Amino acid sequence: MISRKTLFVWLGPAIFLAVCLLLKFTSLSTHATVVLGLAAWMLTWWVSETVPLAITALLPIVIFPLFSVLSVKQATLSYGNSVIFLFMGGFILALALEKHKLHERIALNLIRLTGSSGNGIILGFTLATAFLSMWISNTATAIMMLPIAMSVVNLMKQEFLIHTTDESRFANFSTALMLSIAYASSIGGMATLIGSPPNVVMAGLYRSQYQTDFSFLEWFAFGFPLSVLVLILCYFLLTRLLYPNRLSKVSGSETLIRNKLASLGSWSLAEKRVLIIFSFTALMWIFRPLVNDALVSLFIGESKPQDLIDDTSIAMLGGILMFIVPADRAAKQFILEWDDSKRMAWGILLLFGGGLCLAEGLEKTGLIKMVGEGISSYGTLSLFMLVLIVSFLAIFLTEFMSNVALTTVFVPIGFGIANAMGIHPLLLAMPITFGASCAFSMPISTPPNAVLYSSGYIKMWQMIKAGVFLNIIAWVIIVAVTMTIGKGMFGG
Repeated sequence: MISRKTLFVWLGPAIFLAVCLLLKFTSLSTHATVVLGLAAWMLTWWVSETVPLAITALLPIVIFPLFSVLSVKQATLSYGNSVIFLFMGGFILALALEKHKLHERIALNLIRLTGSSGNGIILGFTLATAFLSMWISNTATAIMMLPIAMSVVNLMKQEFLIHTTDESRFANFSTALMLSIAYASSIGGMATLIGSPPNVVMAGLYRSQYQTDFSFLEWFAFGFPLSVLVLILCYFLLTRLLYPNRLSKVSGSETLIRNKLASLGSWSLAEKRVLIIFSFTALMWIFRPLVNDALVSLFIGESKPQDLIDDTSIAMLGGILMFIVPADRAAKQFILEWDDSKRMAWGILLLFGGGLCLAEGLEKTGLIKMVGEGISSYGTLSLFMLVLIVSFLAIFLTEFMSNVALTTVFVPIGFGIANAMGIHPLLLAMPITFGASCAFSMPISTPPNAVLYSSGYIKMWQMIKAGVFLNIIAWVIIVAVTMTIGKGMFGG
């Protein structure tokens, strides 16, 4: 009898060969069939979790050069992408919070403010995460919230399981909490022009194509209502339909929280220094445009700003400071020592690198462009159908490729379709851009998913299940807002 594990190990390459053979009889190039086959292979292993996710993510390094899709050098570049180092810097910050128990102090105070019922805690985290993501990158937001959420889960687990023997209710609570942070990190970014990289890319493409600026207020008028609607329905989807916990306020929890806060004692010097570095990093993320302007003026003297720092360099600066700032006045040790890095989620860095490499293969072989050009050939479609189609494709494709790459490739195609049909280009560009932020179904789809997946409280199938439902909800809302607010702003 073949074990389930062995079956899925062999099923992956079998599916790869089957896809390649079947697509060989189509008009697709050999390189394109290899990329699609490898995507099917990797998804099989990722969904079944038969092989460690990080090991599956290394497959493109072997397969792409073997079939000349990408060279070894090109394939491995994805694993050194700047977003990987953004992850690393964020993980280092999280390690410092955890080592010196600052995350526990923050979590205890957060619970005291939001209440100790299951849904109250989830709501508090959802709102806080979405608000932060409106102003700083979704990845940075997720990284900041994860250690606090982990502390809350560990703290509440002790109390909830004393009062109930139904562990499934607590499992639902922890899963919904982690998913709500992952999803709110992406949803909040839709609300403002600076909230997510695809937003800035779209505005830049629009300015380049039509020599017209897209103002912050225009984006906010369109994006904020959409973001709020998706966020509300996301909360109810997780807490009422998919993972209801029915965990009411625990008797005596206020006393418990006060006692635990008291047990932490007064703030140590290490805690204060961790908080200063953490806050400095967060403020640099928030005010990065102003900091860049100041640096350019100081060192370059040009009137037109160019970025000297980005989210990645800020994250790495924060991480480096944790290793060089002393933890005490005697300077006997630093806030973090190298041994502390053993607890870092290195596998997640490889996981996201594999997703980026797969996305590079999809883009280089022209598969994404082919889909977009197929739509533009139908010139008789109504505006409603066009919005329906382009938003669906953006939501579907963003699960497998970079949201920035998708926006870069698809928005110009949206402009071309709009120009040909005589409609305002933003009525297609905006749904594409919002759809690119709706990567909810897999850890590889977007950094916040990967960050929260690293908590260990989310199974792959749970993220897929919740993500598919949320994708449908987001799709409906994007279409509805475009056909109402969008048409009101930009005309039919």
